[in-house]
Amino acid sequence: MPASYAYLGPEGTFTEVALRTLPEAATRELVPYVSVQSALDAVRAGEAEAAFVPIENSVEGGITTTLDELVAGEPLMIYREVLLSITFALLVRPGTKLSDIKTVSAHPAAQSQVRNWLRKNLPDAAWESAASNADAARLVQEGRYDAAFAGEFAASRYGLDALETGIHDFPETAQTRFVLVGRPARPAAPTGADKTSVVLWQRDDHPGALRDLLGEFASRGINLMLLQSRPTGAGIGNYCFCIDAEGHISDRRMAEALMGLKRICLQVRFLGSYPRADIGPAKAPATRTGTSDEEFMAAADWVARCQDGRF
Repeated sequence: MPASYAYLGPEGTFTEVALRTLPEAATRELVPYVSVQSALDAVRAGEAEAAFVPIENSVEGGITTTLDELVAGEPLMIYREVLLSITFALLVRPGTKLSDIKTVSAHPAAQSQVRNWLRKNLPDAAWESAASNADAARLVQEGRYDAAFAGEFAASRYGLDALETGIHDFPETAQTRFVLVGRPARPAAPTGADKTSVVLWQRDDHPGALRDLLGEFASRGINLMLLQSRPTGAGIGNYCFCIDAEGHISDRRMAEALMGLKRICLQVRFLGSYPRADIGPAKAPATRTGTSDEEFMAAADWVARCQDGRF
């Protein structure tokens, strides 16, 4: 397997900045790809050891391109996540003034984070989507557009000026979650502050169907961190559900929840158990009474004794 990581490029993306925070990135060749799909396909084809892509934003929510790519196609697995605070700069060719800007470009996920700023400062500018924020900067360099919303660090890479900096619409700086995705293998050992990601397909549509799925988590004291529906492509009203839940597949409560889901779902795709980036083991939330591994083991032992007439 090539000692390389694919990532959403070109050079100068927030994805690249987040990737370089991983210690192992210093020992890998970092190869930019033009899209999330092509980066993940490089892993599937054996051209890269892993791919690093955005999956969730605190303003926009789930990055649907990434979610859809993980839902479909040859299975892949998440091994790590990284959180990166995001603020934008307005990048322009040298000499450009705010009044000169008629077109602006960025990744679609950026639009919801700068919409109010854009309405206030450039109300007549036309928005044009790009494959990434850095690609938008490249297109500005080539003269295709007048300005791009991207990281300030991308300005020097593309010979642009940062006309405005620190742009974001919300009082709290937005965060984007990125994941390192590879081919399926044994998950890393639990740390005590972990996350498990799965995709669920309902067996049939009936009243309370979603409640049945969520009940497998709730009855075992498992907190959900993300729940997003995505269309399956089989027609209006046909959805699968992307879920992030607190815990690791080696935890008894998580393993039993997944077994329950496997029984009642048409399909379950395991996307990995991996360390949480928002907290460390020292700040891991306490498990609810009755949901620890020890309590599950004690309950199983009690059932076994009842079966043997030793209760």
